[in-house]
Amino acid sequence: MLGIGKTGWIEKEKPVAGPFDAIVRPLAVSPCTSDIHTVFEGAIGDRKDMILGHEAVGVVEEVGTEVKDFKPGDRVIVPAITPDWRSIAVQRGFPQHSNGLLAGWKFSNFKDGVFAEFFHVNDADMNLALLPYGISPKAAVMITDMVTTGFHGVELAEIQFGMSVVVIGIGPVGLMAVAGAALAGAGRIFAVGSRPKCVEVAQAYGATDIINYRNGEIVDQIIELTHGEGVDRVIVAAPGIDMIKKGVKMAKPGSVISNVNYFGEGEDLLIPRIEWGCGMAHKTIRGGLCPGGRVRMENLANLVQYGRLDPSLLLTHEFNSFDKMEEALLLMKDKPKDLIKPVVVLE
Repeated sequence: MLGIGKTGWIEKEKPVAGPFDAIVRPLAVSPCTSDIHTVFEGAIGDRKDMILGHEAVGVVEEVGTEVKDFKPGDRVIVPAITPDWRSIAVQRGFPQHSNGLLAGWKFSNFKDGVFAEFFHVNDADMNLALLPYGISPKAAVMITDMVTTGFHGVELAEIQFGMSVVVIGIGPVGLMAVAGAALAGAGRIFAVGSRPKCVEVAQAYGATDIINYRNGEIVDQIIELTHGEGVDRVIVAAPGIDMIKKGVKMAKPGSVISNVNYFGEGEDLLIPRIEWGCGMAHKTIRGGLCPGGRVRMENLANLVQYGRLDPSLLLTHEFNSFDKMEEALLLMKDKPKDLIKPVVVLE
C-alpha cells in the first residue's frame, strides 16, 4: 500500500527478529477483502509504503535467542492475528486486543504484512503452529483467517444443537461460518448469497436453504420461511451498514446476532428500534475480531487433518509466482462471479 487507493512494489530492508520473534519466508499467501478495505476505502486510515497481506503459510528463516519451539526450516501456519502474549489483555481473556483495540491484528495494520520475501512474526512460540503433514500450504492458508473468522462467528453466536441459523453473506468468511454452524450442530442453515459458485460451496458445507436477495428482501424471505417466527441465531459476514439491522429483524426474541464482518465505511451502524423491542427484546448483538495464536491454529488444523473440514473448497484462483501478488489482490477488489479466494503459491 503506497497510500489510500494506491498499490505497487517497494524495496525494504529484511526484517530483524527480536529475542522472542521469528523471520518467515512465505510458501503460500492469500489476499483478503480486508486488504481491499484498507487500501481502497482507507478503513483504518492512511498507511504509507506498508506491505500488505495477513494470510500466510511459510518456512522459518531465523528465530530469536529466546524462541524454544521453532527452528529454521520448520514449515509453519501463521495466524492473521498475532497477539502480544505478554500483555494484560491476555489475562482479561481478549488477546486480540492486546495493547489496544484490534491491536492483535498487526500484519498490514500496524506493521508490514506477509506479501514480501520475508516477514516478521512476534512471539513466535505463541503465534506459530507447525504445518501438519498432509495439509498443503495453500489449504492451510485458509485456516489463518477465513476459517478462524467464520468459526468465531459461530462461537459468538453460541449455536446449540438443532438451532436455526442465518449466515448473511457467503463469501469465504460466510462459507466458513456455514461450515462451522454445521459442525456445531445447527439444524436449519440459511445461507444468504447469489453467486453460483458460492451457493454451490455453501451447500457442500451444510446450508439447507439459499436466500437470494434478488428474489426479494432477505428479511421477508426468512420470516416467511420460518412462518413468522424468525431464527435462533444470525451470523453477519457481509458488508453494508444495514446488515446488523437486518439481522435484528430476522431474529427471534432471546436470539444472538453475531458479527464478524469488517465494516470499512460509515460512522454508525443501524439497529431497528421496534424489532429490538424498544431496546428490550433480549436480542444480543455481539461482534469480535477472530482469535489468533498457536493453539487456535493447531486446533483448526486438526479439523482439516482429520477430515472434519476441507477449506480447499474456497480456493478458486491459483497463481504460482511472487510477481502475481498484485494481480491476486486486485481480484479481491473486482470480485468476478467465479471467485471465492485466490492463492499465490511460492514453493
